[in-house]
Amino acid sequence: MSRRPPFSSHTGVAAPMLTDNIDTDQIIPSREMKTVSRDGLGDGLFAGQRYQSSQSRAENPDFILNQAPYRNASIILAGANFGCGSSREHAVWALAEYGIRSIIAESFGEIFHGNCGRNGVLPIILDKPDVLVLADHVRKDPQKHVLNIDLDAQRVKAQAASLSFSFDVDPYQKRLLMGGLDPIGLTLTRKSDIDAFLKNDVKRRPWIYE
Repeated sequence: MSRRPPFSSHTGVAAPMLTDNIDTDQIIPSREMKTVSRDGLGDGLFAGQRYQSSQSRAENPDFILNQAPYRNASIILAGANFGCGSSREHAVWALAEYGIRSIIAESFGEIFHGNCGRNGVLPIILDKPDVLVLADHVRKDPQKHVLNIDLDAQRVKAQAASLSFSFDVDPYQKRLLMGGLDPIGLTLTRKSDIDAFLKNDVKRRPWIYE
């Protein structure tokens, strides 16, 4: 059964990356996709901005995830249409391996949004003013002004400022995330039922299995 850390409630540092239309090629440039495996992609996350050149891993000090207050960020606060562009699933794999558990944005690329829930990353849609309020709060002291995301209650909280926002989530994505499952893993939770069906079907229609 395919599993990943279940997402019930998460508290973490949030990094404001509020530029609109951050596409999947920015999240994981094509030159960084050297394998079909999910492993090793975190190193290439945001490589175009994170490193000083494509030939080096020298850090760009201006990039937010390289700055001390945000180095352990596990939440991204984003602008509109985050994850647009190519449908590459590697973008979510890279985010997940880096340690990003949730992205809070005004809107998402449709395919990217679906890929998130299947790969252990919670996409949250909030109105732009709410995202900006959270970003302003976080910037004051990123390490202390952490955000809490309660998936069961479907709320984002900044407890230090008594901020709280509700969000909608697709029930299927919620089930995957809270169970720490991908779609195959979710199917295999019904393995006993599947095995029972097959056993009975072999008796009922043996010619199908010849």
